[in-house]
Amino acid sequence: MAAPRPYYAERGLSAAFYDTVAGADADILDDLSIYASLATPGGAILELGAGTGRLALALAARGFQVAGVEIAPAMLAQANAKRSELEPALAQRIEFRRGDMASVDLNRTFDLVICPYFALSHLPCGVAWKNTFAVTARHLRPGGRAAFHLPRLETLRLPPCGDPDAPFMDEPTPSGGRLRLYMRERIFEADESRLDQVVEYREFDARGQVLRSSLERLAYYWADPAPLAAQHGLTSDRAPIGLGGSGEIHVFVKA
Repeated sequence: MAAPRPYYAERGLSAAFYDTVAGADADILDDLSIYASLATPGGAILELGAGTGRLALALAARGFQVAGVEIAPAMLAQANAKRSELEPALAQRIEFRRGDMASVDLNRTFDLVICPYFALSHLPCGVAWKNTFAVTARHLRPGGRAAFHLPRLETLRLPPCGDPDAPFMDEPTPSGGRLRLYMRERIFEADESRLDQVVEYREFDARGQVLRSSLERLAYYWADPAPLAAQHGLTSDRAPIGLGGSGEIHVFVKA
């Protein structure tokens, strides 16, 4: 097997087809409504790990002011391209900035900070998580909420299933072809609560010929977020909100 590249890297297919994969993922259906319900109507939202702008644009369309922070240039370019096509009044409610969720400082506060679609779990537990909660607390006004979408630990522990040569996702592409994803490696490290995955992306044209392929590695880390949140003045606001079958949204409030 060739050496895999990191997820969302330049020239990788995970970034190019992020919207295709997210749009087909039933486990994040209705996350937009959940996040919108946690913020003050018309308030300001900071999104850590904004990706291609899937949520930021939709939240702005609901009347929120949204700042999105994204570290991957390939994702950020797509987000800014989408923003450039919006009507000016809507585009003015959105800004995207390249930055690391564990260190960014926008020098202002928000009504809600969100970290969706397992974005925090891509970072190793420990210092990176602690710093991300510090960033979150620094950007929240008193009484503001923070919401982190994390995988369930039992989901990470699941073994590989089915035939590795059968795609676990097969979706149409905007060009009229197909995108197929294959699980090439899935290893759970119990002592670190870490799941390592290598996924092969294959893009096919309308005739079924492979146009591009890319091996990409992604890790998911899990820890109880409550103790780290508490270190930065964030207390649990409610029981975790189940989202699909694989994850939960943990909600905290700043005193």
